[in-house]
Formats: sequence, structure tokens, C-alpha cells
Amino acid sequence: MQEKPAVIFESIFEQEVFNGLTAFPKHLSSKYFYDEKGDKLFQDIMAMPEYYLTDCEFEILSEHKAEITALFTKDTHKINIIELGAGDGKKTKILLRYLVEQGINFVYSPIDISQNALDLLERSVKEELPEIEINPLQGTYFETLETLNHRNGTKNVILFLGSNIGNLLHPQAVDFLKSIRKLMYPEDLLFMGFDQKKNPQTILDAYNDAAGITAAFNKNVLVRLNSELEANFEIDQFLHWEVYDPETGTAKSYLVSKKEQQVFIKKLDLSIEFKAWETIHTEISQKYDDKIVNWLAEEADLEVLTEFSDSRQFYKDYIFKKST
Repeated sequence: MQEKPAVIFESIFEQEVFNGLTAFPKHLSSKYFYDEKGDKLFQDIMAMPEYYLTDCEFEILSEHKAEITALFTKDTHKINIIELGAGDGKKTKILLRYLVEQGINFVYSPIDISQNALDLLERSVKEELPEIEINPLQGTYFETLETLNHRNGTKNVILFLGSNIGNLLHPQAVDFLKSIRKLMYPEDLLFMGFDQKKNPQTILDAYNDAAGITAAFNKNVLVRLNSELEANFEIDQFLHWEVYDPETGTAKSYLVSKKEQQVFIKKLDLSIEFKAWETIHTEISQKYDDKIVNWLAEEADLEVLTEFSDSRQFYKDYIFKKST
């Protein structure tokens, strides 16, 4: 284990990179995949034939938009659509367009850590749906969600699409849900996507496509370290590796050093030693079934109101409210 010298960090990014690469085993957060290049790579991933998640949720929202929005607008004249990790908003626009067509009074408040993603989303919404009042907010989920935690006669509907909850292990997911619950009023709803357990090969293919797009996305965290922290990672000397455990439903992504090597991160004044075939754990993508989702809800003091599935039962969107 490498000794950690005293360092003054200029950002959370620097601190988390330092802590992750001096830990054993090494790890980096998947949230650092996302910059302008990473945003584009993820859009390319969502368009891949192997990446079924986007198509499945697109199908759910298209086929069930009337039922979903009826629940969103029940017993209220105005709603605030708050989307965590909004990304490009392609799927969300299905619901937004339907709400506009039905003459529903609402505000759309997308939240994302990437300002670039928010800028692109705001531009596209104003072009495609100029009737919508959009209030984009850059930052972490809970800090920005708390700023929207007011009533003013408005029902909040919180969206968390794309099975992004899957980036958390179950104990972390429970804490995440509890944190959202604290900011919900009794009338508020939480609409959340959960990728379902299925053929393990289907899952592996979604995270390790033949064209290498997911590999480039995984390695983009190293590209960012080279660019932003003046590191000298040899990107081609790291292998993208995906594993899936069908028992636990956990898919994991790694970067694997192909050789013994040393990397220097100038802005951190830090040298990192890699043994041949040593790993950096970068992401988990948890898969679920109804039993697990109901257990998570109970642990977080939430109640599942209903669920919607695609035709292949690959993916489900659940609607939660606070337990009474």
C-alpha cells in the first residue's frame, strides 16, 4: 500500500482521484467519465444496438405516457418535473411533449453534474418545445434538489431515469432513497428506472460492445486525468474489463494495467505504481427484480405505487411515494 503524503487539494475531483489511486484496491468514481467528450460517448452508447436500456425505457414512456402523466397530475393543477442526472433528455421529452399537448401547467427542472449536458439540453428543449418553462440546475443531486424543496402549491415529481440507481450498492442505494425521501412532501412522487436481471450475456454485451464505445467511455476518466490534472497515463496500456455476477446482479467495470508501469500526476505531485494486470475499479451497474426493489423501498420508508415494464421485461420504471 502506498503512503499518502500531505496534499492540499483545489477541488473534490483532485481529492477523490488522490484517495482512489492511493487506495488498495485502486478505484475512481464513474461520475468522472463525464465531460464534453464523455457526454458525447455516452450518447453514442445509448444509440448502440447492444445497449438495450435506452430502447426499453423509451418504449415504456412511449406506451404508457398517458397513465404515467395521469398519476403525475392527480389532485393538482401544477407540477414541477425535477430530473436528476438529466443528460440529453431524449426520453424525458416524450413525457414533456405529452404534458404540453394535454395543456398541463408545469416547470421542468433538470439537474446534472455536467454543465455541458445541461447547456445542450436547454438548447434542444427551447428549440423543440418552446412552450416549456425550463429551469436547469448544475450541481450534485441533493444540494440542487434542496433548493427546489418548496411548495408554493406545486407538486414535485422527481425523475431518475436510465437505472442510474444501479451505480450504487444496495446500502448506498437505501441511503440515496432516504435522502430523496427527506426532501419529498406527502403528495410528491419519485419515478425511477431499474434495469432488471436477465440473461447474463445480454448484460455483458451492453457494457462491452464490439465497437469499443464503452471501452472508450471507461477510459475517458484517464483522458480527463491527463488533461485536467496533467497526468501521463498511456491510455492504450489499460484494458477495459467488464464482469457480471448473476447471483448478486452486480456488473462491474475495471481498467486493467497491461504492464508494470508508473504514472505521474503533476497537479497532485503524485507517482502511482501499477503492477501488471492491476485494476482500477470504475463503475458498478446493479440489476434488480421486484423483490429487491420492494426491499429497497421498505428500507427507505417509501411505498411502490405501481410499475411499468417494456415488452421483454428487461427494464422497469417504478413510481414511489412516501410511506404513510
